[in-house]
Amino acid sequence: MSALLDHLPELWQGLIVTLQLTAASFAGAAVLGVLVTALRVSPVRVLRALGTAYVETFQNLPLLVLLVLAVFGLPEIGIKADLLVTAIVVIAVYQAAYLAEALRSGVNSVAKGQGEAARAIGLTFSQSLRHVILPQALRTVVQPIGNIFIALAMNTSLAAAVGIVDLTASANRVNLVEAQPIPIFVGAGLAYALIAACAGFVTGRLERKLVILR
Repeated sequence: MSALLDHLPELWQGLIVTLQLTAASFAGAAVLGVLVTALRVSPVRVLRALGTAYVETFQNLPLLVLLVLAVFGLPEIGIKADLLVTAIVVIAVYQAAYLAEALRSGVNSVAKGQGEAARAIGLTFSQSLRHVILPQALRTVVQPIGNIFIALAMNTSLAAAVGIVDLTASANRVNLVEAQPIPIFVGAGLAYALIAACAGFVTGRLERKLVILR
């Protein structure tokens, strides 16, 4: 336990990096996920095919492989970026595929009459999606999106494998010095569990609030 307390500043800094990775990656995944969802439900066949190809591709590739390719492969072809930014972009692109599928299921749950009514009053496809369909769809997929956020938070630990000094990497460094894996990694695990618990609490409150508003 003393090893954990002695190295608390290092672990805290690692936790801050994990939170930064989680927040920035989720924000990017949310924006990209909405765009991919729009492609998936577009009336244009080519756009639907592009959206489907995106989702199928990234849902069938390991995140660690994408991180390794981006961090070590892209500089070989002249594309260089900050390590943290690279990790954020890769995680966002990867998780956007799952977020898009959750949103698409929400869109499919909206009654077809809503879209028809939007078109009847002169709204374009993008306007009806933005003002009518997506707001209703989001209410039905709050819990799945919360689960995706939790999965994303856990997946940020893979960034340690490519040099990001997050909570997992910090815990590993401390363990190399102290050789006390049980208290160190249990402490790190509890921090991840706390992130998940907070996300679950917020998601639950938000879901109940939106159900009341429906």
